Amino acid sequence: MSLFDIHTLGCGSAKPSLRHHCSCTVAEHRGTLYMIDCGEGAQINFMRQRLKSSRLRHIFLTHLHGDHVLGLPGLLSTLSLGEAGGKITVHTFPEGIKILRQMMNFFAPRLTYELEFNEIDPDSEQTILDTGTLKVRTIPLHHRVPDVGYVFEEYPPLRHIVRDMCDFHGVPVWQLNAIKQGADFVKPDGTVITNHVLTRDAGPGMSYAHISDTLYMPEIAEKIGPVDLLFHETTYLREHADLARDRFHSTAEQAACIARDAGAHRLLTGHYSSRYQDESLFVKEAAEIFPAAILNHEGLVTPVR
Repeated sequence: MSLFDIHTLGCGSAKPSLRHHCSCTVAEHRGTLYMIDCGEGAQINFMRQRLKSSRLRHIFLTHLHGDHVLGLPGLLSTLSLGEAGGKITVHTFPEGIKILRQMMNFFAPRLTYELEFNEIDPDSEQTILDTGTLKVRTIPLHHRVPDVGYVFEEYPPLRHIVRDMCDFHGVPVWQLNAIKQGADFVKPDGTVITNHVLTRDAGPGMSYAHISDTLYMPEIAEKIGPVDLLFHETTYLREHADLARDRFHSTAEQAACIARDAGAHRLLTGHYSSRYQDESLFVKEAAEIFPAAILNHEGLVTPVR
């Protein structure tokens, strides 16, 4: 496992099939789990993939269609049966908060953990979570109901210490953390040793974008930016582009155009319509435009970088 992995729990669309469960993805960043959507079957696949419920802290809903949320009341109830502690925050729209509160008050009125709701605005771009190491922002999408995508951006890691140079210049251990954060070192005689002599760049932070159900929106490529890994729904193939437009979805070809124009490094397919029997056609179509396309499936673990 890397420090940032994407676990696919469900990559089917509205109608579940024997091949695919409804939408659910878990981003695992430095040991903390962030769930995106929670369709039917999510908690079963959560267990199958040996994910630890004690590490689940945040759940992000892209929109309020059943194939993206109907697994959530069951998951939240099961967590309480397992005597989960701490706090779990569900990020959703005002309507989602109202519905979920009513359901949880009826089915599981006494939880063993604190359930918190964070209200988000589906019509504006917002930073809705900042842990100090990871930032999550929203991108409004165009679907039949209010809908957002999420971009997970890791803060740049601290600079790497060049041990030989630090030892040579006599940097005390207690100053190493400040040096990692970019400070210069001042010797007792007043000589300044600049930071670039004592450290090397650790490189940019990792990034993942999750673009769920949406009409093809070329303009969101710039908003997504050059992420390491992009999930963009690929409900249909180009032969059904008219159907995709009428149902406010995208094709594999259109998802590939977004990945290319955003400057993404890799594209993860998913949200397959049950009308198709051969999902390899999705990655084949996407690869014509964006060769770094990955065929998604339940149980897949994809390192962000």
